Amino acid sequence: MHLVGLVLAFIAAVFTLSSTIVLVLALIGASRFRKIARRQQEFETTLSDAELPFVSVLKPLHGMEPQLEENLESFFDQDYPDFEVIFSVDHADDAALPVAKRVMARHPERQSQIIVQGEPPWPNPPAFSFHTMSKVARAEILVTSDSDVIVERNYLRQVVPPLLHKNTGMVTCVYRGLNTGGFWSLLDAIGMSVEMTAGVMIANWMEGTKFGLGPTIVVRRDALDAIGGYAATGEYFSNDFVTGSFIAEKGFHVELSRNIISHVVCPMTFKRMWQRQVRWASGTRRSRPMGHFGTVFVYAVPAGILAAIAGALLGYPLIGLAVLGWSILNRMIESIAIGWGITRDRECLVRPWLHPMRDLLGFAVWTASYLQGKISWRDGQFELIEDGRVRMRDRDGKVITTLRES
Repeated sequence: MHLVGLVLAFIAAVFTLSSTIVLVLALIGASRFRKIARRQQEFETTLSDAELPFVSVLKPLHGMEPQLEENLESFFDQDYPDFEVIFSVDHADDAALPVAKRVMARHPERQSQIIVQGEPPWPNPPAFSFHTMSKVARAEILVTSDSDVIVERNYLRQVVPPLLHKNTGMVTCVYRGLNTGGFWSLLDAIGMSVEMTAGVMIANWMEGTKFGLGPTIVVRRDALDAIGGYAATGEYFSNDFVTGSFIAEKGFHVELSRNIISHVVCPMTFKRMWQRQVRWASGTRRSRPMGHFGTVFVYAVPAGILAAIAGALLGYPLIGLAVLGWSILNRMIESIAIGWGITRDRECLVRPWLHPMRDLLGFAVWTASYLQGKISWRDGQFELIEDGRVRMRDRDGKVITTLRES
């Protein structure tokens, strides 16, 4: 038992140290982000309405979602000179279609249209939707955004200006989780506001943003054309991530906007939340395997639990409990500093004790991501491939391995 205690104590020490370092890096990254945000704001104030370019907002729809009408309304109610909104649906009987039409009818002053594109023939359905909409979009700047996000009226005024800099080819945003009810969906939302955002803060500080975040990607057509258009991402599960990665590889700068949007999280059971988390973690593991493996050093609470066990086995229970206490405090500090300080998620401020629970859940999800080979997404079954691509099976069970246009 003594040997077991020593081994556990060593592992706990390593991971407690690494998670503490990660916390410090996240705090430094957050400070740098705020400085960049101030520079972005200063640049925005120098622009007149005449200098703001016409943009196309592309939004794929797929079924009903919580507060969908409010989400879509927020993209029409923008304090921005001129833009168009384009929706796409797979089929004319999609439940989201009447909602989109109601919103469009309330805004006759805004150019908008709906495209019924048919069954997506690509392994990644949203990538095909963006491709389809981009062919009719009139602007040189394309704003792609998921249907389950809601934005403030200054959204376009904040995400578009960085693209006026010559070498900036893409802009993306961090986001807070907006829980619409339920404990498990709340933990899912906390992960967006804190865990994911902390990782983005670190990456943006240490190596720059070389990836995209799905709720908002704003791209110039020349940068998109340089990577081969949306078709270049059509076989990848994390098409948002690789869009930014491919654009950065072509020499364009990818900017992290100061705008923080809200990602609406629907009520869900533990099972649904777990499947959702593991699905995305599995995609991340294949999109950036080394980075995903390294996230194991982020988790503080599992290390604290190991320390408590080791302390009991070695006869130093107070030391073990002290390390466990620090691991919990570590996560609570991150909840307030990142979840509230950056994303302005009030839940992270008033209930910071939720993040230690989320931290423990995150470690379990990380472990499960190495056991996941197939995923369910929308109405289909997908097989994950090691380079981040997915194989999709059609209704006859045949594997779709190449892109086809309808």
